Amino acid sequence: MRTLALILAGGRGSRLDILSAHRAKPGVPFAGKFRLIDFALSNCVNSGIYNVGVLTQYLPHSLNRHIGIGKPWDLDRKKGGVTILQPFRGKPGDTDWYEGTAHAIYKNISFIKSNNPDDVIILSGDHVYKMDYSKMVNYHRKKGADLTIAAQPVDYKDASRFGILDHASDLEVTNFVEKPADPPSNLASMGIYVFKTDVLLDLLKQNCNQQNSDFGHHIIPPMIENQDQKVYLYKYDDYWRDVGTLESYWETSLELAKSIPELNLYDESWKLHTRSEEKPPAKFGKYGGASCSLISNGAIINGTVENSIISPGVYIEKGAVVRNSIVFNDSVIRSNSIVDKAIIDKEVEIKANCKIGDGDDHTPNRDKPDLLASGLNIIAKRATIPEGTVMGRNCRVFSYVGEENFPNKHISSGSTITSEQGEKITAGDEDKIEELSIS
Repeated sequence: MRTLALILAGGRGSRLDILSAHRAKPGVPFAGKFRLIDFALSNCVNSGIYNVGVLTQYLPHSLNRHIGIGKPWDLDRKKGGVTILQPFRGKPGDTDWYEGTAHAIYKNISFIKSNNPDDVIILSGDHVYKMDYSKMVNYHRKKGADLTIAAQPVDYKDASRFGILDHASDLEVTNFVEKPADPPSNLASMGIYVFKTDVLLDLLKQNCNQQNSDFGHHIIPPMIENQDQKVYLYKYDDYWRDVGTLESYWETSLELAKSIPELNLYDESWKLHTRSEEKPPAKFGKYGGASCSLISNGAIINGTVENSIISPGVYIEKGAVVRNSIVFNDSVIRSNSIVDKAIIDKEVEIKANCKIGDGDDHTPNRDKPDLLASGLNIIAKRATIPEGTVMGRNCRVFSYVGEENFPNKHISSGSTITSEQGEKITAGDEDKIEELSIS
């Protein structure tokens, strides 16, 4: 029997704020050398699913370049393989933009039909986990289900960010509420659905005129109410993380720096594949050292790294200290600077004698208090932090910020430093995004 995988990878990830200003959320770097979408793609091939469609939309350039023809995942095949499915305009009056998760799949009905699968597994491209999808598909078939939903318990404080399920003793789903303000339980959908193909196609056609058609709002609840359609729960108890917020992204990343992390990236039986840059091995200078950290190829460490994730090509000079932080590709931390609890995007330069994450003032960010309140600083792509800058906590620094954008050397907690160029990118200036988002 044939299974087709469709990966939803077009999301902007607004809760990742300026971290996703240049790229789609599934294209955000993770664990040094990887990107978030590598988990879904690797899970597919490790599960024996070699027919994959990736639905892209928001800032797809770097994601498309990363996936390419699928060679790192053994998906460069004459039959099957990986196909990038971007929005297009079909009939007169059609929109050329995906307007919801179900609408995105509906726009690609012809792709589904041309592959003639028995089942379709729909995945999110921005979650961190290792899962054998073949076990879920076999469970789905054994149950005779029209739809099977993977789910696991989450903390009640986070439950309102997910679709929440209830079920009967035989695991048939009895209720589904998408992102409820007052969650009735903490059993959360993982955004992994297995459909019988004919059932999926019928539902998409019936729902095609629904504005912003979405699985959690418009497809799944009516299926549960329909006594003729069977929706089952697939309980998944292993490691799974939704990194949809800055805090969850930072926490999930630094979990990997533990001595024995819950997620094993070194498991030879379930490899995580990616498109890698050709970089030389990481190098530690005479004064360089690292503890409880991931250090990627091409990094040169002449300072001290503690409990951090260092991506390819990062350069840390003598006397610099990086702790509890994530540093993306090709960024530079100059001599005697201290970086504590920060996410630093690509090609950032922090000049000498800076302190990023100084003091105990945890005033929330004044522009984004819901996103930055735990003491985490975010410095966006290609920003430059002037020499001697002392920055508090919960600060945002936009892309392409330079010395001329800093009001003084002391940046208080909760501040946002912007530049005209960075603001245009974050606001969605399409011409500027097209020009600068290839990474």
